[in-house]
Amino acid sequence: MTDELPSKKQKMAPENPRIIALFDVDGTLTVPRGEVTPEMMAFMKSLSKKITVGIVGGSDLPKQEEQLGDGIASLFPYNFSQNGLVAYKDGELQEVQTISKFLGEDNIKRVVNWTMKYLADIDIPVKRGTFIEFRSGMMNISPIGRNCSREERNDYEKVDLARGIRKDMVAAMKQEFADLGLTYSIGGQISFDVFPAGWDKTYCLQYLKEEDFDEIHFFGDKTFEGGNDYEIFSSDRTIGHTVTSPDDTKAKCTKLFMN
Repeated sequence: MTDELPSKKQKMAPENPRIIALFDVDGTLTVPRGEVTPEMMAFMKSLSKKITVGIVGGSDLPKQEEQLGDGIASLFPYNFSQNGLVAYKDGELQEVQTISKFLGEDNIKRVVNWTMKYLADIDIPVKRGTFIEFRSGMMNISPIGRNCSREERNDYEKVDLARGIRKDMVAAMKQEFADLGLTYSIGGQISFDVFPAGWDKTYCLQYLKEEDFDEIHFFGDKTFEGGNDYEIFSSDRTIGHTVTSPDDTKAKCTKLFMN
């Protein structure tokens, strides 16, 4: 896939460069943790000829590449992984921010130790591995563990929706770590993110200068309060769109930008 990416010299400006659309990944461009279909990627490339396109996901860049393909950081003008803590513009790395620098190792250990004790007492049908995934800009916490199969993931989501497992854990963490100024964002099917306040997806907006764009659109599926798209969806700087699937994303973008 990398070999097919156009060089920066080959890239043409879109018809409406002052309109930018930012896209979440899971549930927006792909099914949760799935790979983008060739048809959806072809549509995104066509869209990028009409307007400026950017990707903003909560996962790290390697996971984003698993879903969207190698070289995704240079395919579209803007690419933000880990909510923009790792930022690319025109294929060039702009910044890498880390949660360990911000909180300090003592507070990282405090959060990890408390989390493991809490998860040990949760009774759910299945537990697997990788309950805490430490990323450079956040911690991703999963009661079932990220090593679960797709079937186990789907089953857990039903249990979580019925019992509010993640919501209850987030509420407990807000109380326990009130002094750290953390934000908690439930996304996907099995996990939630923990990161410093202001490090949600609005973090990426600092790279989009107001004088460069007339409209900033955002498309995401977890746009409800507490979801990991909520802050950027409801930001004063964006025009937010809630989508339910990649097909819905395609339909909404076609109506807005392709006609």
